[in-house]
Amino acid sequence: MTDLNNMPANFIKNIINEHQKSGRFGDRVHTRFPPEPNGYLHIGHAKSICINFGIAADYAGLCNLRFDDTNPVKEDVEYVESIMADVRWLGFDWQERLFYASDYFEELYGYAIRLIERGKAYVCDLSADEIRDYRGTLTAPGRESPYRDRSVAENLDLFRQMRDGVFQDGARVLRAKIDMASPNLNMRDPVLYRIQHAAHHRTGDKWCIYPMYDYAHPLSDSLERITHSICTLEFEDHRPLYDWLLDELGVHHPQQIEFARLNLSYTIMSKRKLRLLVEGGYVSGWDDPRMPTISGLRRRGYTAEAVKDFCERIGVAKANSFVDIAMLEHCIREDLFLKAPRVMAVLRPLRVVIENYPEDAVEMLDAEYNGENQALGTRQVPFARVVYIERDDFMEEPPKKFFRLAPGREVRLKHAYIIKCERVVKDEATGEIIELRCTYDPDTKSGASPDVRKVKGTLHWVAAEHGVKAEVRLYDHLFLKENPEEDDDLTANVNPHSVSVITDCIVEPVLAGAAKGARYQFLRHGYFYADPAEYQPGAPVFNRIVSLKDSWSKMQKSGGGK
Repeated sequence: MTDLNNMPANFIKNIINEHQKSGRFGDRVHTRFPPEPNGYLHIGHAKSICINFGIAADYAGLCNLRFDDTNPVKEDVEYVESIMADVRWLGFDWQERLFYASDYFEELYGYAIRLIERGKAYVCDLSADEIRDYRGTLTAPGRESPYRDRSVAENLDLFRQMRDGVFQDGARVLRAKIDMASPNLNMRDPVLYRIQHAAHHRTGDKWCIYPMYDYAHPLSDSLERITHSICTLEFEDHRPLYDWLLDELGVHHPQQIEFARLNLSYTIMSKRKLRLLVEGGYVSGWDDPRMPTISGLRRRGYTAEAVKDFCERIGVAKANSFVDIAMLEHCIREDLFLKAPRVMAVLRPLRVVIENYPEDAVEMLDAEYNGENQALGTRQVPFARVVYIERDDFMEEPPKKFFRLAPGREVRLKHAYIIKCERVVKDEATGEIIELRCTYDPDTKSGASPDVRKVKGTLHWVAAEHGVKAEVRLYDHLFLKENPEEDDDLTANVNPHSVSVITDCIVEPVLAGAAKGARYQFLRHGYFYADPAEYQPGAPVFNRIVSLKDSWSKMQKSGGGK
């Protein structure tokens, strides 16, 4: 039996611990992750994956992957494959326990027959709008359907005709007979089956009636002998129906437990709304690096370790809360801090000619990859007479606390020498600065012991003739508002500047051979990812995963974090 004393407490584990003490499920803990294959999973689903697989692992139990594929109109094999890839990427293994609700269509149909025979279900001819109207409101009870008192024999006959394809879509439904005056709207004779003449991605045209999610879900849990059906808080009001179905049928009865869903700032957490973004062309696809989908985070360059760390940090709570996206960004920074090689990339180049450096000379300088992790080793960085620096690192008339390059000022070039700006070259027609003329001090080579002298500013750079041209994509929040769910018009708050593409970036020559999926810290710019989907040998494309600014870390240090 699991050692309950060594496990971090949360309310889900407290419930399971009580079950283990009482022997309700013996020593078994068997969970499941039950996505609907009607879209790609997002970061909220990652939390659910970690909880379900993590709880099972903590108790040496099992976790199934089950697709609740009960709506063929919205489902696709593409979604099935993407979901399996996401679960595997996060590091979880369902082993041989891959199931589909469609595996149980025959059993679910049989259970429906049993409910009809017990007088607990009936075929209703009301339209969807009429059913909605008859249901009543939170303050007014519902009205019983005029078809509620059909005989068992008539209901059985009509339900079999529904299965045989006699009726058109929407002509009839099968409803549970519970209580139209219940304070819980989900118990007011909910629909169990509807007619849909649509081919299913697994069963083809075998069925033209399909079970509703609230019917298929508890019975699938029961058939798989699940012990703890862990789901998000919006299903709390559905739990009475979950329990009613299992009790009426007298079958194995798991315990449904609800936890708070993830609400993340500047982020939409709805597959339906995310699909609108994809279909409306606001993003390039489900795996667009701006999307909160797991595939989008992976394409952006996030690691599975960072995502799981984030899910662990936000914890398991009963009450809904709002999480700052800065916390997710903090997790990827922490994960890459020691892992990522640190290299130099100039995003907006400004040409610098070092006039007193020999014209044909090339000096190979030793540079560590990560000063915090010597195990990453070193590389050789070529230094020559002409280099590029960031355009923003120079100002003709700098403010008082500007410690970068300016006329007559000195800065250190990282891993190299101190240089001094002697004069500025401008385009005669536009007045734009096109080149700086500088000198260097040969006695200030980086690493000299001790340094002859120090300066306040240190700049990254790339040698002009040796640098490699690369494309860089800088990402911002997809939405302008912190809580985009507040407005009915989803698209009104889409950030038109959520991505900036820089095509003339110059990077160190070592990055010409950047492997697909390699991650780096570009000094002073952030962490970047060599996008596998855009890979071209010698012409890398880098997605910025996250900048170096860490507002969450600052909040924690100042006591402002949770």
